[in-house]
Amino acid sequence: MSVWIAVVATGLGCYALKLAGLVTPQRVLDDARMRRFTELVPVALLTALIAVQALADGRTLEFDGARMAGLGAAVVALLLRAPFLLVLVIAAGVAAGLRLLGL
Repeated sequence: MSVWIAVVATGLGCYALKLAGLVTPQRVLDDARMRRFTELVPVALLTALIAVQALADGRTLEFDGARMAGLGAAVVALLLRAPFLLVLVIAAGVAAGLRLLGL
């Protein structure tokens, strides 16, 4: 039962967040600080997600060579301006290849 409470609460929270975006006055959205905030928050959240996925294994930090190599390959592909789907394929391919080789 507690899982359903969490699912409903999360759904209501997402709906409230979207509704807040729709009813926020334009003067608030035009503020330079708010604009800067909305530009930087997605970058910070994605960076945090990448760090957690690359360095965490459950509740512990773990340095995994294959993951780090995949992340490095993704960074190189992004610097070469590869399309995002290709970046994902390259990163997954490098990590999977190294795991297949037992490294």
